[in-house]
Amino acid sequence: MASGIILTVSTVVMTSAVKADSNIRYEGKTAIVNTAEIAKNVRGFRGATPVEIYIKKGQIEKIVPLRNQETPKFFAKARTLLNNYTGKSVSKAARMQVDGVSGATFSSKALKKNVELGLAYYKKHRK
Repeated sequence: MASGIILTVSTVVMTSAVKADSNIRYEGKTAIVNTAEIAKNVRGFRGATPVEIYIKKGQIEKIVPLRNQETPKFFAKARTLLNNYTGKSVSKAARMQVDGVSGATFSSKALKKNVELGLAYYKKHRK
């Protein structure tokens, strides 16, 4: 009678200790900061008002509001304030005192806070 040897092969899967940063992604040389998690506690009139901030060579290219529950009529007014940041350096934009939009106060304040937190996050975590 032949004796058999049983071999057990264990596969070890190594995962990186560094967690991927879902708040900043890069498309070419443009950094895109998503404030959905960074500013999750910032509320407009009806809820969160996250944005994506597009930054290239230290300048804000554009800021795009993401899906939210704000009243469309009032949010359309509030989102116009985001144009004040376009073309500004991150440092200058972070110091700006942008006026809110009359008739859309809650949404305006929330959008400004999202930009503020997003820029601070970018300054601390950029590549």
